[in-house]
Parts: sequence; structure tokens; C-alpha cells
Amino acid sequence: MKLQFTKMQGAGNDFVVLDGIHQKIDLSPAQWRALADRHFGVGADQMLVVEPATRDDADFRYRIFNADGGEVEHCGNGARCFVRFVSDRGMTDKRSVRVQVMKGLITLTLQDDGQVTVDMGAPELEPAQVPFVPAGLPQRSEGEDTQYGLEVNGRTAWITPVSMGNPHAVQVVDDVEHFPVLQDGPLIEHHASFPQRVNAGFMEIVERGTVRLRVFERGAGETLACGTGACAAVVAGIRRGLLDSPVKVHTHGGDLTIAWAGGASPVLMTGPATTVFEGSIDLDRLPV
Repeated sequence: MKLQFTKMQGAGNDFVVLDGIHQKIDLSPAQWRALADRHFGVGADQMLVVEPATRDDADFRYRIFNADGGEVEHCGNGARCFVRFVSDRGMTDKRSVRVQVMKGLITLTLQDDGQVTVDMGAPELEPAQVPFVPAGLPQRSEGEDTQYGLEVNGRTAWITPVSMGNPHAVQVVDDVEHFPVLQDGPLIEHHASFPQRVNAGFMEIVERGTVRLRVFERGAGETLACGTGACAAVVAGIRRGLLDSPVKVHTHGGDLTIAWAGGASPVLMTGPATTVFEGSIDLDRLPV
């Protein structure tokens, strides 16, 4: 089976994008893992599938599969690549499209300078909706934010649980470049308080409008950027009284700009989306 694909990246977070409207996409978890493999497949942090919408108020449906083969709820950097993909291929002539994701709708807008703004919707802060189970954990308050202490590698990591359509645990660190992200990330991802696992965010405050961020993503490991992680981090920082909107988020893959007015206001993320190359792959030859 030959599968046509497009390799794209948003701030270094890279994706295999598949047109599920003009070709059938029906892969097993093992095939998704093989496709994402950087040695034997195409290589990607996530795979994105463009499908017809199944509701009248959406233009498209957007599905996301992690490198471990599991389907997940949301991907902000992927959303920017999504709208660039459908626009460049003439699948829509709209500058702003409404896209159906697992937990609702998001709005994606192409800007005149080539950047893409994503209306990510309002953050979810209720622990049960993240989902997050705080029972038995120490708590502390900072500004409007409630933090919870996780025991990680013999230290207490004070995290803010936030859902941006997918779960995040955000902590503030002094020096993100030298923080043990690769050691602590997996432990937070699989912590028992997160029944669906979690994306672990590590944020360094540079000034009130600038942060540095690294994210250990659920099912993918550390990535060069994470759009939903950037949104969650800025929400946590604003609620703690440490940041003012808008915030420039420096990641290893590039910069994102996050704006949030607080409360039930939507989080707006702006950043790049670029096509790297196109190709086809014979799924029957993938090692699964």
C-alpha cells in the first residue's frame, strides 16, 4: 500500500501530514510507530490526518497520532501545519478555518506574514477535567494558581495541572537548559496522579513577557517545541502572577507568541508552519 505524505514542521516540532480525504488512512498502532521511526520510516514527533468534518460547524476534522502509535487529543504546532497544508493544496480558500478535534473545535488563521494563529480555546483548570487526581498531594497557592507537589527523583516538583485539550503539568525552574528534563520528564509523564499520562513542561521565566520552555511530551519524549505546552505554561505563569500577556516563548525549535486575557478567554498561539518535503512510502515494507 503506497501512502502519500507531506513532512512539515512548526518551530522544529515535526510531523507527517496525511490527506485522509483523497486516500484511505487505516493504520495499526505498529504502522504508526514504524512511520514515525527516524531510522526505518519517515520520522516525526506526531502524524496528522486531515479528514472530512463530521459536524456542520467545522471545515475539517483533525486527528493526531503520537510516535508511540497512540491517538491523542490535541497538538498546537500540528494545528498550524494543518491549516498551511489544506491552504497550500487548495483544499480551502478560507484564511480562517474551523477544525474539529477530539474534544471540540479550534479556529486556525493564516496571517499575511506567513505565520499562523490558533485559537486554542479556554484552558481547563479543574483537576478532574485535566484529568488529574490531587488526593494525598501537598498543595500551595501562588497568585490565583494552586500548585501540587509531586515527588520526583527525591525532590518535590511543584506543578500546575492544565488541559489545553490535552493534559499538561507545568513547573517553573531556574535554569531550563541545565534542568534534568530527560530524567524527570518520564517520571512526571507516568505519575499515578495523571490517569491518562501527561505532558511535562519545564519553564524558565526570563522577564514578564518572555520565557524559555522545554516539554517532555506524552508518547513522544522531549520535542523541539510543543504548542499546547507553550499555551499551558503561559497560562500557569499568568495565574501565578509571574507573566503578562502576550508572552514570547523560546523553545529549542523556535519562538511562539502566546496571548491570554485570563479566565474563560481563549488562548491564542501564533507561530510558523513550514513544508519540508513530500513523498510516498510503501507501508508493506515498513518493519512492524
